Amino acid sequence: TEDSSFSLAMKVSKGGKKQPELVLERALDREKHSSFQMVLTATDGGDPARSGSAQIRVNVSDANDNAPVFNKSAYEAQVRENLPVGSLVLQVRAADADAGSNGRVSYFFGNAPESIRALFSIDSESGEVRTAGPLDFEERSKYSLGLEGRDGGGLTGHCEVQIDIIDENDNAPEITTLSLSSPVPEDAPPGTVVALLKVRDRDSGENGRVRCELPFSVVFSPLLSAF
Repeated sequence: TEDSSFSLAMKVSKGGKKQPELVLERALDREKHSSFQMVLTATDGGDPARSGSAQIRVNVSDANDNAPVFNKSAYEAQVRENLPVGSLVLQVRAADADAGSNGRVSYFFGNAPESIRALFSIDSESGEVRTAGPLDFEERSKYSLGLEGRDGGGLTGHCEVQIDIIDENDNAPEITTLSLSSPVPEDAPPGTVVALLKVRDRDSGENGRVRCELPFSVVFSPLLSAF
């Protein structure tokens, strides 16, 4: 039976003995066809001719010719800065078309600095990225990680991960006295600046917007200026 991947060649020895040979005609791809079945028929020259046949099955063994491919080239996640250590951030997935160990993918960090590895970890089997240390929005609000998927034959695929940290209201306003006039003369006119204060909140957005007031005071009032 004909098959475009194979052909039949006849090798003739010095004694005239013929030896059929099955010859590969083109490159095989196990990921497309993992096996081939053919029937070889031998016919003699008698009258009537007689024939015999044999079934041939060719199994294609795997070569590590496919690198892992992530289902996304870039992953994004948002997590709160008070997330407990060990919490799941996201999970990456990569597929490899090869078989056996050649198709088994393990996950690792790329060229990530120690500061990244101190805050995040990745499970080499599942691809789960988890927190490994406390996150602080005020120190850093965004992280970019390079991850690597590696098969059993050493071929690798890559993806990028961006993690945005969401601010929590975990900082109280800080009040600093820049200048102070004390004591204050009793004849000081209303509107005299007695103290210059600086108020700062390290949080962002509404969490970092402060309001100053002097409750139950009829003598002093705050005069607010924006810088």
